[in-house]
Amino acid sequence: MKKSVLIFGISGFVGKYLTKEFENAGYLVFGADTNSSGELHNIPFYKTDLLDVKSVENLLEKFTPDIIVNLAAISSVGLSWRIPADTIMVNVVGSLNILEAAKKKSKNSKILFVGSSEEYDRTEKRISETSKLDAGNPYGISKIMQEQFAKIYRDQYGLNIYCVRSFNHTGVGQKETFVLSDFCRQAAQISKSGKPGKIKVGNISVKRDFGHVKDMVRAYRMILESGDSKKIYNVGYGKAYGLDELLNYIISLSKQKIKIEVDESRIRPVDNPVICCDNSLLKKELGWKSYYTVFDALNEMFEDYKNKV
Repeated sequence: MKKSVLIFGISGFVGKYLTKEFENAGYLVFGADTNSSGELHNIPFYKTDLLDVKSVENLLEKFTPDIIVNLAAISSVGLSWRIPADTIMVNVVGSLNILEAAKKKSKNSKILFVGSSEEYDRTEKRISETSKLDAGNPYGISKIMQEQFAKIYRDQYGLNIYCVRSFNHTGVGQKETFVLSDFCRQAAQISKSGKPGKIKVGNISVKRDFGHVKDMVRAYRMILESGDSKKIYNVGYGKAYGLDELLNYIISLSKQKIKIEVDESRIRPVDNPVICCDNSLLKKELGWKSYYTVFDALNEMFEDYKNKV
């Protein structure tokens, strides 16, 4: 009999990729979200609001999955600065509601919470799992809180909760509130327009460890299939690229000349200059490796936007 996976937030960017990853590995996937996605028409879907703990309980009572994954989140650092209270509600209270429901209705399920590199203190060194936690934005703070509650419920109630700290990742379908998706959209529109144009940017002097979403979701599956839920893994590529370098690559894909224009409204109050992953634990213990590059993702995203224009 196939093992079952329930994905909260399945209609978001990562949902379709994680669904395919689990299906290809032989799992039966179910989805829950506030709204269904047209790309998931073959997946059993349950309309569920994570902020309504009773609806989460009812879902887990009806369907006791082997694995529960929570992808439902406000996951943009920039957006979290604009709506900090909503960020805490969705990312922390939503996760707490899953824990409360699982404690009552699905205690034997494996649970995965996706954290972030934004949990870590500012440093220009590669970040390992033992690096200091000290988030500098509402999103990162919410993920530290989520992780701390996971530890409490793991220790006090015996829940099987896995936590990962993911570094930046991208791919087709990511919202335009994220920097590389936004750059690809603007460049594709200019390329199709038949005339030169300008790309509006924020701070492009920072360096980030960007991965392809397909590699990231494979890591999530491998971590859930491992035996130690108390071990936290960084998920990232181990190489940081400057946003200016990635932007210039995207511009090179355009048939039209593109100039860069700084838009002050796109600059965050605080921005870590460098975020780079030390993924040695994930590679050594689980044998994970990347099969794609960020440039593969940029090509796919640019072509996707160009076809939509």
